[in-house]
Amino acid sequence: MKEQVIIENITRAIEDIKGRDISVIDVRNSSDVADYYMICTGTSTRHTTAIAEKVNESLRRNGIRTYGIEGEQSGDWVLLDAGSVILHVMIPQARDAYQLEKLYTA
Repeated sequence: MKEQVIIENITRAIEDIKGRDISVIDVRNSSDVADYYMICTGTSTRHTTAIAEKVNESLRRNGIRTYGIEGEQSGDWVLLDAGSVILHVMIPQARDAYQLEKLYTA
């Protein structure tokens, strides 16, 4: 399954750069945008941006296409689009405020 390869690649890249609290949410039955959402926490806005860049680099190096990164300017919430998998990289305050896990698992 291609999604599992993408998820594993993203997870390794996040762990390599010390991202925390990785969640994988299956949204195939509730989203037309992606099959899986991944969420992780960075320690600062600079860290969230670095995580997204590291993941993007890792995916491309492994032949997995990415479609863009949003939110790098503020860094509070950086989104990386890998097609069937969307990664949300958030600072702790943003992750607490938006509670995406509750939104998509309710």
